Amino acid sequence: MLNKRNFLVAAAAALSITGAAAPHAEAASAADIDRDSHSALDKLTAEHPSAARLMHDAKAVLIFPNIVKAGFVFGGAYGEGELIENGQVQGYYSTASASWGLQAGAQSYGYALFLMDDKALQTVHDAHGWQVGAGPTVAVVNTGMEADLTTTQLTSDSYAYIFGQQGLMAGVTVQGSKVTRIQK
Repeated sequence: MLNKRNFLVAAAAALSITGAAAPHAEAASAADIDRDSHSALDKLTAEHPSAARLMHDAKAVLIFPNIVKAGFVFGGAYGEGELIENGQVQGYYSTASASWGLQAGAQSYGYALFLMDDKALQTVHDAHGWQVGAGPTVAVVNTGMEADLTTTQLTSDSYAYIFGQQGLMAGVTVQGSKVTRIQK
């Protein structure tokens, strides 16, 4: 079992490796996040009819258009996005995760978390830091599930759509990612 001290050491190592492997860029401005989030959401819903159905029925969507994941044994991922409710930006958020094990490489991807009910939306609003998978149920939509997804089958509190994967690293997941509100 991993104790808190070992976890913090692993997380610090993962973040330092990620920082060394990822291109250094200025922190994204609110305008950058708005532009990238809306562009990614438009593309996602245009290319995937099930994402468009989820968007139509969702109370809100938490979208992270560009997440960078990198690692060598220890790894980490980080990205910034926004919460869109009733067509309006309600806040800016970061997503971060740490991992360890057999891994090497770097990649970028994005994800949209469609919040389907008040419970899921309230968790995002109330939490100072929320771990995906601890709280509202999250179902990850993959291409195999997508064809059969209808609005009558929607029973989870939220649905995650991973998109735009580029790079040489396998195993993208949103489970365990920490989502935190940030100021922009």
